[in-house]
Amino acid sequence: MNRHALAAIYRFEMARWRRTLAQSVISPVLATSLYFVVFGSALGPRIPVIDGVAYGAFIVPGLILLSVLTQSVSNASFGIYFPRFTGTIYELLSAPVSYLEIVLSYAGAAATKSIILGLIMLATAAFFVPLRIEHPLWMLAFLVLTAVTFSLLGFILGIWADGFEQLQLVPLLIITPLGFLGGAFYSIDMLPPLWRGISLANPVVYLISGFRWSFYGQADVALAISLAMNLVFLAVFVAIIAWIFRTGYRLKT
Repeated sequence: MNRHALAAIYRFEMARWRRTLAQSVISPVLATSLYFVVFGSALGPRIPVIDGVAYGAFIVPGLILLSVLTQSVSNASFGIYFPRFTGTIYELLSAPVSYLEIVLSYAGAAATKSIILGLIMLATAAFFVPLRIEHPLWMLAFLVLTAVTFSLLGFILGIWADGFEQLQLVPLLIITPLGFLGGAFYSIDMLPPLWRGISLANPVVYLISGFRWSFYGQADVALAISLAMNLVFLAVFVAIIAWIFRTGYRLKT
């Protein structure tokens, strides 16, 4: 493995992220803080406790994971699309750098950014609501696994997209709605049986449920199922990326 090339691409992506720190970190943190204030003030008195957890604290895992999902996809998709847009992707493909190293560097940088953002948001949430993390190692595991998995999805979108508009298509029209309907602000056990069954078809439910379990020991679905869904997504995205590089889809034209 060409560690020098991998480290060079990784450092370049992290340096680009630092140059846009206000947009990449401060803006999501402020937006999430507003959720704590608005939802905590408006709904907190009406929904004081869910599964023994104060409502303001209950929504913290969902908000963090929702931001990690969207930021992982956005960071990775833009990171690989920009070299395609400028044409420098062909220099990278002709360099002595393997496909694995390209994916590891771009997806690794995107995942690192999202993990840092998630931890900053977690620290920010502690100023607004009383938090407890019953399983910190599982919390980190779910955070890292989710960030890596959806960074791979972002990498795929960056290869697929024909323009900057398409980069925002999937995050805005698919991932964000699924996140809001995936139990970020409520427990799906509060829904009628029909709607609970429909919600279980939403893959984000399993991600948020597992992440919330690591905080409070409460989950809408079994931990094993949440972990399995994460691993299934990871395997599917790895398989798609392998197919992209094997066929040269949108890379050789």
